[in-house]
Amino acid sequence: MLGLLFLTKKKEKSLEETVLYIQKGDLALQNELITAYKPFIAKSVSAVCKRYISEIDDEFSIGLIAFHEAIEKFEPTKGSSMLKFADVIIKRRVIDYIRSQIKHRNVSFEISEEQDDENPQSTIEAKVSIDAFQKELDVELRKHEIIQFAHVLREYGLTFEDLVKNSPKHVDARKSAMEVAQIVVQKEELKSFLLEKRKLPIKQLEELVQVSRKTIERNRKYIIAMSLILMGDYVYLRDYIKGVLET
Repeated sequence: MLGLLFLTKKKEKSLEETVLYIQKGDLALQNELITAYKPFIAKSVSAVCKRYISEIDDEFSIGLIAFHEAIEKFEPTKGSSMLKFADVIIKRRVIDYIRSQIKHRNVSFEISEEQDDENPQSTIEAKVSIDAFQKELDVELRKHEIIQFAHVLREYGLTFEDLVKNSPKHVDARKSAMEVAQIVVQKEELKSFLLEKRKLPIKQLEELVQVSRKTIERNRKYIIAMSLILMGDYVYLRDYIKGVLET
């Protein structure tokens, strides 16, 4: 609500234009923007944590820092809106924070395990509890990552159903398509074309790869999806890519 009020008061500028002013050094405007979008930040953080988040929570502080990072890194030429971009950055940083906390818990557990020889039962129960929490968190993070990627796919006119229907059936064909995706990511001009035009640079690829134009076009949707995964911070989806390359 505050975000809407902020934009109403700044009618002459869109949010994206406001961010560009901030990037030029308007720190007062930056503070106004961050204050106005605190409810948005809390909502994004809550979506990851699956609970109500207030400004006193550590996760909210992570969200604030991430929103500031989004302001600094936002590039309107990439095609995404500021809010979508900020939402992704916030959620990624909160997920990183949660993972770091889990890692810290595991280290703490290893230390306490050495010191708890007198009560092995409590040690076992503690380990089971931590393992169960880790598995539960993995499920939530995987689900969140898939939802986020589904939003990205929609910007390219794609769905997961499209990927199921259009994924190459043979192992060699999948590997070949993956290699094309890797080239898209490695070549800056090809990557920029994909991000800006929302389509595959087939003509340019035809000159760089050893597969036919017809094959590239047939696997277009799959190649786009794999390129986006390689470019993004998708921990669980990257496991799938790893599996394709290793088969």
